[in-house]
Amino acid sequence: MTGPEHYEEAQRELMPDGGCEYGCPHAGCAHEMAHIARAQVHATLALAAATALDPASREFKNPDFDAWRKTVGEVRE
Repeated sequence: MTGPEHYEEAQRELMPDGGCEYGCPHAGCAHEMAHIARAQVHATLALAAATALDPASREFKNPDFDAWRKTVGEVRE
């Protein structure tokens, strides 16, 4: 998954269609909390990708810049 795909997945996890897919009558059910936790993981991965791919990273000779580009799907071999 690329950084933008992680970002989009985080958004989807936070906006499930019609609330809890199990029909729980209250906010804060375990299912909703699981969606929020998954969203947080995807958002963190999106942030890591965006930070690592900041053009300034290349400018400052970040030795990991090309590895990050490959890892987050910016470069295909």
